[in-house]
Amino acid sequence: PPGRRVQSSKLGPNPPRLLTEEEYRLQGEVETRKALAELRSFCQSPEFSAWSAVSRIQSPKRFADFVGGASHVTPSEVSVHEREFGLESLFIDEQLFEEDDDDDDDEEEEEDEDSVRG
Repeated sequence: PPGRRVQSSKLGPNPPRLLTEEEYRLQGEVETRKALAELRSFCQSPEFSAWSAVSRIQSPKRFADFVGGASHVTPSEVSVHEREFGLESLFIDEQLFEEDDDDDDDEEEEEDEDSVRG
């Protein structure tokens, strides 16, 4: 019946399935590697103006090393990233949020007491 078609079109398409945390991380790694390979390839192509690029970047030697195949991050950058975003930092964040939640409860109780006294 024609009425059903109209009803189903109002619902719209099914929402996309959300990625799991592991799928998100993997997709990030894969896409980053792919984009870095494309960037490296473009930088090695004849239409790339090396002099123009080098005149605008802070670390020409590091850039040249990257185009030659070196990693885009240094070991010290990796360790800083691990400290800030690794599992250890997630654990610390969880502890901070738990403490914040407790603090919020205490503040609300104090406010309630003040309003009763007032």
